[in-house]
Amino acid sequence: MANFFQDNKDFQYHLNHPLMKKIVELRERGFRDKDVYDYAPVDYEDAVDSYNRVLDVMGEICGDVIAPNAESVDHEGPKVVNDRVIYAAGTQANHEALARAGLYGISLPRQYGGLNFPLTCFVMSNEMVARADVGFENIWGLQDCAETLNEFASEELKREYLPRVCNEAATCAMDLTEPDAGSDLQAVMLKAHWDEEKQTWLLNGVKRFITNGDGDISLVLARSEEGTTDARGLSMFVYDKKHGATKVRRIENKMGIKGSPTCELVFTNAPAQLVGDRKMGLIKYVMALMNAARLGIGAQSTGLSEAAYREGLKYAHERQQFGKPIIEFPAVYEMLATMKSKLHASRAMLYETARFVEVYKLYEAIAKERKLEPAERAEMKAYSRLADAFTPLLKLMSSEYCNQVAYDALQIHGGSGFMKDYPIERLYRDARITNIYEGTSQLQVVAAIRHVTTGTYLNQMMEYEKTDFCPEVADLLKTQIKMREDYAAAVEAVVSKGDGEYLDFHARRLVEMAGHIILGYLLMIQGGSDEDYRRSAEIYVKAGYAKNRERYEYIMNLSTEDLDAFKMVKEDC
Repeated sequence: MANFFQDNKDFQYHLNHPLMKKIVELRERGFRDKDVYDYAPVDYEDAVDSYNRVLDVMGEICGDVIAPNAESVDHEGPKVVNDRVIYAAGTQANHEALARAGLYGISLPRQYGGLNFPLTCFVMSNEMVARADVGFENIWGLQDCAETLNEFASEELKREYLPRVCNEAATCAMDLTEPDAGSDLQAVMLKAHWDEEKQTWLLNGVKRFITNGDGDISLVLARSEEGTTDARGLSMFVYDKKHGATKVRRIENKMGIKGSPTCELVFTNAPAQLVGDRKMGLIKYVMALMNAARLGIGAQSTGLSEAAYREGLKYAHERQQFGKPIIEFPAVYEMLATMKSKLHASRAMLYETARFVEVYKLYEAIAKERKLEPAERAEMKAYSRLADAFTPLLKLMSSEYCNQVAYDALQIHGGSGFMKDYPIERLYRDARITNIYEGTSQLQVVAAIRHVTTGTYLNQMMEYEKTDFCPEVADLLKTQIKMREDYAAAVEAVVSKGDGEYLDFHARRLVEMAGHIILGYLLMIQGGSDEDYRRSAEIYVKAGYAKNRERYEYIMNLSTEDLDAFKMVKEDC
């Protein structure tokens, strides 16, 4: 099998992005660890060399171990034995291979056994694992929980749990959803009460749809304040499976990602430790955890798009019809070129978002060590705003594109794609969850629309326009500017109505218009380094212009009164 790091040139583009130097210097704090840890880098070049070496190992394991196991894992799946989850044999082999290679906790601090790698490297690893097996990425990628502990937990809790992730490859879970609290997490009712005699918090209740629910370390959202029914009564707790106070009632029988156990859990007087402050569970900690998870779904979606595109491309070269490979037909090569442009666009957005998130998170961490300079604080706020805006946009666009790319790749296979003889059948099923979990596409629009109305997206478009683009994309720049002008006019037309329902009605159209423009600019910027990216930029921008123009015309020709026709459906039985 291929090395999933070496066979993807996009990774080198993003590892060598101009902002990476700043990220590495902020993360390494002047490379102060070089005198404490023999594996710590001495300078920027040494750090990047380390990233390449470790990612190369990750790429090799993804290609040689995880990808070959994907089909058997999909067929076998996990099972429940004596109230505990038993992974499929291939899943366990994947886990052991990564554990032996020391590839758990790669972005956690060295003092806990981690490698202190940038978020970009963790995201790249997530993407490669997802390309190999999306279901297994759910298990490996839940190290996000450890990152949340590192950010918010006490030093005592960090010393207790983080070395287990780094050195023992402990798996994680985030236990949020309940039977009566899906997307509405403020309705969570699993109870946490303080036991004076045992001097610990005890958890009682049921959680449902919990990915890797029988993980070694779980972050649990629970109601700690008696008599409350809203977000202010919720706190975050860490639970250790070794206590044996939970039971896996069942594993859901899912359409896809079948290797990832999605569990229903019962907590019975389960001892747990408070993370951070009481009452801040949903308001602060889960929001941070969910944003990290949405970045993870962006990586997952991009990795799956990569796998589906490659399967479609391979089949189109191999399949002969009417005396020639089907890739020779315009209907097929148009699909593949469009799929590739969506894949490149998703990846460009993924790493742009990761960079924004990382810079502001690093400044937040530094602010706990010393007072930030005024310029640093201003920069932190700017990147925080961009991260907040780009995270839901990434999750929306990449997951939708993931579904579209998988759909088209299966279509290229024709009837064969509907059979279990080809990997695309599994990829197609796996793709469907990406725009549902960790917040549906509709919820991403809810999170993104305020950045439409406050001008965050528009301002960033204008920042991108200041780029010194290569001459070959000059005509595309004119198209992009026209798209940006149409977008601004559409936003003004909707906002000026002063009607919240009318804004909600058009929200997805406006957010997607912003997405098409922003992703187009990112591809054009990449186009300065490679003709392949320029071709994707040309395909993507021209298609984006047509889509945005359709949305623009629709918005400009729909009045608030026209919504009445849509509302009539509420009267249907």
